[in-house]
Amino acid sequence: MIKLGLTGSIGMGKSTVARLFAEEGVPVFDADAEVHRLQGPAGKLVAAIEARFPGTTGEAGVNRTALAEAVLGDDAAMKALEAIVHPAVQAERAGFLAAHADAPLVVFDIPLLFETGGERGVDKVAVVSAAADVQRARTLARPGMTAAKLDAILARQTPDAQKRARADVVIPTDVPVEETRAHVRRLVSCLAPKEGR
Repeated sequence: MIKLGLTGSIGMGKSTVARLFAEEGVPVFDADAEVHRLQGPAGKLVAAIEARFPGTTGEAGVNRTALAEAVLGDDAAMKALEAIVHPAVQAERAGFLAAHADAPLVVFDIPLLFETGGERGVDKVAVVSAAADVQRARTLARPGMTAAKLDAILARQTPDAQKRARADVVIPTDVPVEETRAHVRRLVSCLAPKEGR
């Protein structure tokens, strides 16, 4: 089995690329989706997050806006949150690997792959990238996003140029989606040839 780490900064189109891998039949572990589930209604992490960050949860689970306000720009608070979240996500990842033990290729969709040292747990890294103006326009179009919030998020992320330099492959998304899909298909055919699938 080849473990491919899929990463990219906010607004780069990583979710679209993860979906393209899934459409090719490749199992995808979505770290963000797992975090949402663990922090959702009756999620395993809700009580621990409320205990550390009072007032950030409710019946619907974690209020992500309130939690973001509690941790953005505060390194100690962010580290405390990561200490709650990361071990739980690692446990879900182990379960995913066990469930797909026979797959020749799996994708780990991890936004902060380099920032958390996650590249050490994968065999190859694919970075999703787009021009900075495309990234900014996509991100600012999201509900509730502001330029200040985007800048705070980008300050915590490894710059795109550094990610591309450290990647085994770069997948562009500031091109027609069919061109991006062709990149994904070529990568799948190289890493998991049909005769092995």
